[in-house]
Amino acid sequence: MHEMPQSGDARCPGVVLLHGIARTSASLRSLERALAATGFATVNVDYPSRSKPIAALADDIHPQVSRFAERDAPLHFVAHSMGGLVARAYVAKYRPAQLASVVMLGTPNGGSEVADLLSGYRLYRAFYGPAGLELTTARADAFPPVDYPVGVIAGSRFIDPVAGLLVLPKPNDGRVSVQSAMLSGMADHIVVKASHTGLPRHAGAIKQAIAFLRDGRFQPG
Repeated sequence: MHEMPQSGDARCPGVVLLHGIARTSASLRSLERALAATGFATVNVDYPSRSKPIAALADDIHPQVSRFAERDAPLHFVAHSMGGLVARAYVAKYRPAQLASVVMLGTPNGGSEVADLLSGYRLYRAFYGPAGLELTTARADAFPPVDYPVGVIAGSRFIDPVAGLLVLPKPNDGRVSVQSAMLSGMADHIVVKASHTGLPRHAGAIKQAIAFLRDGRFQPG
């Protein structure tokens, strides 16, 4: 867990940051710094994304999140990629009393066709583990529905031409299609010109995430 110093007001809104599969909290450091600079307290959680199913990962992060949630302040989640599915599983089981909203960046809510293609291969299963098998389109309905404000940020720039052109529906970010990032019941959504791995560092995506946390909607245009 990496926790940024909190501002002087212990009641300033808090944000739990959740990275994607095979990533670490370092991948969200730019986003973390931007949130802290605009008055949010943050906790950037590391979790063993490749070693357990997503429901078990939600259990793993609970001690850190519940400790952070003891603050008398609204609590948000900002999650990249599979981190958004971990957030959905977490809220379904451990819903914080102060829950305010969730922002997802490139989360495969409808599953990923890349996972569909690769999940039958032993190397994929060995590297991505149990959670990787839950990212297929066939498993998309296994995740709890949302009844809280969710903002979805999808990317439309791909670097990998094989996945971007041949495997995924267009537009996509090279790992997740814009269509798959959408979620029934979401409060708002927006598309930015960023790749999947670049979303958490993309200035426009960071600006829009902060806008949603503040206003419950993205900025037009």
